[in-house]
Amino acid sequence: MGLKETFFISHGSPTLSIDETLPARHFLQSFREKVFSQRPSSILVISAHWETAHPTVNALSATTLDTIYDFYGFPKPMYKLKYPAPGAPQLAMRVKEALMSSGFKRVDEDKKRGLDHGAWVPLMLMYPEADIPVCQLSIQTDRDATHHYNLGKALAPLKDDGVLIIGSGSATHNLRALRQSNDGSIASWALEFDTWLKESLLNGRYEDVNQYEEIAPNGKVAHPRPEHFYPLHVAMGAAGENAKAELIHHSWSLNALSYASYKFMTAV
Repeated sequence: MGLKETFFISHGSPTLSIDETLPARHFLQSFREKVFSQRPSSILVISAHWETAHPTVNALSATTLDTIYDFYGFPKPMYKLKYPAPGAPQLAMRVKEALMSSGFKRVDEDKKRGLDHGAWVPLMLMYPEADIPVCQLSIQTDRDATHHYNLGKALAPLKDDGVLIIGSGSATHNLRALRQSNDGSIASWALEFDTWLKESLLNGRYEDVNQYEEIAPNGKVAHPRPEHFYPLHVAMGAAGENAKAELIHHSWSLNALSYASYKFMTAV
C-alpha cells in the first residue's frame, strides 16, 4: 500500500523518553490513533544524530538493532530503555540505489550501527511494539539544505512501497540558550524563527526554507549548526514540490526549544 505522507518530528530533549510532563511525548504516543493510522512496511529515519561525510545507510540484517545511548549526564533509567526493532537491509539497499540513480555519486553502507536516540526515542513512543523494520540515513553537515532536499526528492518513490519517511530533528536547536522558564515565556528569537518556519511551510514556500540561512529571521541563532534542521529538508523533499504541509504538533520547553512537527502530503 503506497503512502502519500512524510513527516518531520521535533524530538527535542532525550528526556522525551521518560518525561510524562512533555506534551510532545503524548502527541507521539497518540500518533497512530490521531495522525497516521496506516501501518508502514518499513521506516526510514533521517536523524540529526548521525553525521557523515557522504550519505550512509545502516544496512543491518539484525533481528534486533542496537539501541545507541548517544547522550550524557541524563537520568539512569534512560540508559536501560531498549527499542529492539529489526533492521531493514533491503530498504537500505533501495535507499542507496535511489540516491545513486539520482546523481549522488557515493552512498556508503554501515554494517554495525544501530539506532541513535533521534530514531529510537520517537519510534519508541510512535510504534512501541518495535516490530516494523527500521533503517537510518545520515546527514551531511558540510553540505547545504538544498542537498538534503534533493536527498528527499530521490527517496520519494519509496513511499509507493509503504516506506514511512521520517525526518527527526528540532524546529529550533540552540542548546546554549535553553533555560527553565517558570512563566512559560518563549525567547523572542525562537518565536520569530518558529513562526517564520510555520508560515513558510504552510504556504508552500519550500525554496525559502531551503535558503533559510539567508532568509529566515534569526536562522543562525535558531540553528547554530544545521544538523537538527536538515532532516526537515529531507522529509520536505520526499513529499514533492507541490506537497501540502500541515502542523501536527506544537509545544515548547526550556524557553526556546520548539517541538513543532509537520506532516507533508504529496500532491495527487
